[in-house]
Amino acid sequence: MSIIVTGAAGFIGCNNVLALNAAGETDIIAVDNLTNGDKYQNLAKCQISDYFEKNDFIERVKKGEMAVPDLIVHEGACSDTMERDGHYMMENNYRYTLELFRFAQKHRIPFIYASSAATYGAKTTFVEEPEFEGPLNVYGYSKYLFDQVVRREMAAGNLTAPVIGFRYFNVYGPHEQHKGRMASVAFHQYFQYRRDKKVKLFEGCLGYGNGEQLRDFVYIKDINKVLMHFINNPVSGIFNLGTGRAQSFNDVALTVINTLREAEGKATFTLQEAVQSGELEYIPFPEALKGRYQAYTQANLEKLRLAGCPVEFSSVEEGTRDYMQDLLKAYPTVD
Repeated sequence: MSIIVTGAAGFIGCNNVLALNAAGETDIIAVDNLTNGDKYQNLAKCQISDYFEKNDFIERVKKGEMAVPDLIVHEGACSDTMERDGHYMMENNYRYTLELFRFAQKHRIPFIYASSAATYGAKTTFVEEPEFEGPLNVYGYSKYLFDQVVRREMAAGNLTAPVIGFRYFNVYGPHEQHKGRMASVAFHQYFQYRRDKKVKLFEGCLGYGNGEQLRDFVYIKDINKVLMHFINNPVSGIFNLGTGRAQSFNDVALTVINTLREAEGKATFTLQEAVQSGELEYIPFPEALKGRYQAYTQANLEKLRLAGCPVEFSSVEEGTRDYMQDLLKAYPTVD
């Protein structure tokens, strides 16, 4: 099978390619923007048949010069929720996705794309319906707007091939090292602890206690299982991709601390012991995030289950522990 994966050098895209490789798929055209050249390290782990820079790729698509694949997995996007340049965000996320969608529909190619839980904004019901949506930033809006296109086309009966949107919640796991400030809490805390023997969390906000803000943290290895399910069993729609469980940032931090303590031959802590020891520290909530912060997310998985997806998701404790062990192998020493 010939497959195009956009964002293939990025976090989710790289993991998607590796999952496809594990399933025996190597005829993969990788698309990305390697202005950040260090992202090549993710591609180097993958088996691909060709590579295109994003701008070259999309021009070929527009001109009808791109070979038609059997499947498109579109993960390419700006994922920085703090990005304020609306022109850049809409061109990179919305317009790019729309062009690929039209290409896929013209050639009757299944199209799997990245949406986001950012479409829900400050809402506290996470069901894939417009009344529960209200993005807090232009990133969320760029994802929301394309979802509306998909809904209109589905409702009108215009689809010529399956279109599957994954609303990613808080994804974490291997191969996110290039993401800088947008890498997961668990990734940053690994390096904090290895350097300073402590991890840091935000103080309480929006009625939540210190570190008690709740998110639906989903492990990348489970994301890959869902991807493979929908490739083999395509059902058009927009689907939440989280665990269906909200867990606290304290749960993440304590798992990071205890996994790394165990690796050093030390006893594990309770949350109170971690705070009292100074290995868990709370820092002031950033002014820049006020009014733009989701303090609670929890995916409703009803539509995912109705579509026949049986994947069971790892808890924060299970996924974070596995991830810490992966990071210990990848980064055995930390400066």
